[in-house]
Amino acid sequence: MSAKTVFDAPTGSVSAELIAVIVAVPSGDPMVMTVEAGDALPSGPFEVAHRSLQSGLRAWVEQRTGHALGYLEQLYTFADRERGEGLGAGRRISISYLGLTRAEAEAAAVAGASWRRWYDYFPWEDQRQRAAQPLAASIEPKLKRWMAAGGSRLAKESRRTRAEIAFGLDGRRWNEELALQRYELLYEAGLASEANPSGRGANGLGRAMVADHRRILATGIARLRAKIKYNPVVFELMPPAFTLLQLQRCVEAIAGMNLHKPNFRRLIEQQQLVEETGDMVAETGGRPAKAFRFREAVKEERAVVGTKLPIAKA
Repeated sequence: MSAKTVFDAPTGSVSAELIAVIVAVPSGDPMVMTVEAGDALPSGPFEVAHRSLQSGLRAWVEQRTGHALGYLEQLYTFADRERGEGLGAGRRISISYLGLTRAEAEAAAVAGASWRRWYDYFPWEDQRQRAAQPLAASIEPKLKRWMAAGGSRLAKESRRTRAEIAFGLDGRRWNEELALQRYELLYEAGLASEANPSGRGANGLGRAMVADHRRILATGIARLRAKIKYNPVVFELMPPAFTLLQLQRCVEAIAGMNLHKPNFRRLIEQQQLVEETGDMVAETGGRPAKAFRFREAVKEERAVVGTKLPIAKA
């Protein structure tokens, strides 16, 4: 069932839907499963026949996209009254989930589902590339004009502080976990396409999505970026055997930041997250490298103390 279909509801009614942020990282590039030519996230109704929310979501996601989900956790319940405006007369509640899969981006999708780069929707979030710097530079003056239009001195100061923290302005550190706050700030400032439906896409600040699907995607990105620092969920996105460079590239892709290679490998070794397979893998443009696999025992060992991955700039 499409996102547009589940939005329709009779006057005064309440409809519930499940919506999925499904992530894969093939070839070191974070991808999200979309429908409606990339304009929406996969969504469908919660039905009485479903044994649970998770089982229901797994069933229709696999049916809709052709991909089985691995790791799955609930993200957030979106129930703001204005979410249904222009999309039906009833109240709509969306229960969102974050799902991880090893599916390749080249794999065939069904029923119009397709993989899209999540940085197409949030280009400023990819701090690995120098191309993000001119984009950030173009956003800063627009935010400063928004700060200046804040009304009272206190309101202007509040806007300035929030923008500086969110976008790492005026010498503040860029915090990769603030993906949702950055999008919401751009929306509030009228710089996100969704804030001005009549001029959708005109400002060029990332690809727009229907309703609040880009906000939900930002929520998933922020959650995953925080999660990989204390939970080994990143291995849900890796093939059964991989090199340490491939693992580092996957973490960098999710975080949107370049990592310090020696520190990364040192922490992986200290945490005993992986073990050698005994095989060698030929990496592009270099000598064959050792192949590793995730140590399943880590899940039990880290249940209490957690697993820490090195998210730090190179």
